[in-house]
Amino acid sequence: MDRIRVLAYGVGVVGGMIAKSLLKKEGVVIVGAVDVAKDKVGKDLGDVLGLRKKLGVTVRDNVGSALSKTKADVAVHATSSYLKDTSGQIAQIVEHGVNVVSTCEELSYPFISEPELAAQIDALAKKYDVTVLGSGVNPGFVMDTLVIALTAPCQSVESIHATRVMNAATRRLPFQKKIGAGLSKQEFEEAIKHKRITGHVGLEQSIEMIADALAWKLDTIVIEHVEPVIAKKSVRSKDIQVKAGNAAGLTQKAKGIMKGKEVIVLDFQAYIGAKEERDAIRIKGVPEINQRISPCVHGDLATVAMIVNAIPKVINAPAGLLTMKDLPLPSAVVRDMRKYLKT
Repeated sequence: MDRIRVLAYGVGVVGGMIAKSLLKKEGVVIVGAVDVAKDKVGKDLGDVLGLRKKLGVTVRDNVGSALSKTKADVAVHATSSYLKDTSGQIAQIVEHGVNVVSTCEELSYPFISEPELAAQIDALAKKYDVTVLGSGVNPGFVMDTLVIALTAPCQSVESIHATRVMNAATRRLPFQKKIGAGLSKQEFEEAIKHKRITGHVGLEQSIEMIADALAWKLDTIVIEHVEPVIAKKSVRSKDIQVKAGNAAGLTQKAKGIMKGKEVIVLDFQAYIGAKEERDAIRIKGVPEINQRISPCVHGDLATVAMIVNAIPKVINAPAGLLTMKDLPLPSAVVRDMRKYLKT
């Protein structure tokens, strides 16, 4: 293979960061780009990414036109968190015989939450002999893949508790707005009511993936109500001032219940001013495992890396809709990406 040919589908904030990261990798070339935003379509990708050079790749509004004169090996897809919004996009990519690595949170493990769409994507991927994967930092790594890996040295597992605490001040502005930073309590509740704030998408999928890896049959999964984290004193990020008494962000828990007991608990907290950022995983079992990453894994940087680093593993993988637990042990791609392909 001369170089791995990539289609960039979705070149907004996250998709743009992924594209920029790919441009720094050896053995990779972006051959096409797709976005529906009118201010991007028809422009050179280099201009859209804010680079000081042309890339010779024009952003198109559909896969067919983007790939009319070239072939892609894999698409990096970054548009929406919800599978109902992205399944059609993914299907179009697959029908062109192109593998997919997507940031869609629900795609990370959709077999219970969206079984019909999951079955359709899996069947289509097998028909066209390509692989589809949903990944990212969370879901995709810290609260599922890493958790699963940490159970490996356990003779038995009774329960799992994973906590992620993020200082949202270090994240991009759209994320800060997404978690309601700066809103009053009333404004926060109104935003929840009208679904302008939806909480953390992917907690259910992470629990399902963990349970499946451990062959646990859960009674139910409980996604608790999103709650605001109220600032006790004034805090700020580069772009948002949070007054004391207003929401600095949000917190949300999800629980996997088996035989009446909470066997998997995921605790997500993201707010401006969090002093003790961490990813902490406690596994009660034999032996007990207590893992802590402090500060927490950086969300934006890690999301980009998880998508980019998954590319050779997805190209090497069997056809179908796969998850992170189905792939070989995840690792960084630090050399020419072609070196990681099977020969």
